[in-house]
Amino acid sequence: MHPLDPRANRLVGQVMHAYDMLADGDRILVAVSGGVDSLVLLWLLHHWRKKAPIDYDLIAVHLDMGFAPGTWQEVEKRLRQQPVAYFLEHTDFGPRAVAAETGGNGCYHCARQRRNKLFDLARAKGCNKIAFGHHQEDIIETFFLNLLYSGNLSTMVPRQDLFDGRLALIRPLALLDKSQILTIAASLHLEAVANPCTLAKDSKREEVRGLLQSLAAKDKKIIASIFAAMANVKPDYLLTRLAGHKGQPPC
Repeated sequence: MHPLDPRANRLVGQVMHAYDMLADGDRILVAVSGGVDSLVLLWLLHHWRKKAPIDYDLIAVHLDMGFAPGTWQEVEKRLRQQPVAYFLEHTDFGPRAVAAETGGNGCYHCARQRRNKLFDLARAKGCNKIAFGHHQEDIIETFFLNLLYSGNLSTMVPRQDLFDGRLALIRPLALLDKSQILTIAASLHLEAVANPCTLAKDSKREEVRGLLQSLAAKDKKIIASIFAAMANVKPDYLLTRLAGHKGQPPC
């Protein structure tokens, strides 16, 4: 069986086209954490290059977060299995995030540092796009994280242009759900590297994920409905911020 079944292939093609993700001459930095999503993403972009009517370059990067000895070596083994150029970048972001967690901001600081480092690396490597392996559930979870903890209605988008268009963030897996990605990974024999972050199982994202899973267990249509709702916004039925009011709920 082909790793991409017809439905998954159609969804990837749909998001690629709708958000104009790839163009001739692109140089794309692929962020590979070692998780199954980013490994599938790397394979997909290489596979897509074979059939796309355009030519683009790929270079993969793994940011070693400095959590546990041996983790980056395991990721490198996976990178060697795919015919794409890659490099490793070693950081101490992980230990610094754990130390900052005493104030409850460890994950936020870690994510910001990773993002800024990827921007710097893309610039240094001459890349005009960075590809991430975020999928449908990631986008929904981010929406709820922002809703519950940041007081705004927003999420990750399949394509985001930054720095006056000099850099674009793309998420080719945005329309796929986790089960589809796991099926692709299994067919390709891609084995994920365990996340060494000590905060991974005790984060706000995990809380939101658990909440959504409990809702989906009651009605399987809920996740699809939430995802559809993010593209079906009715501004006339949302509150307008009052002058001088910061959006806090009434006492």
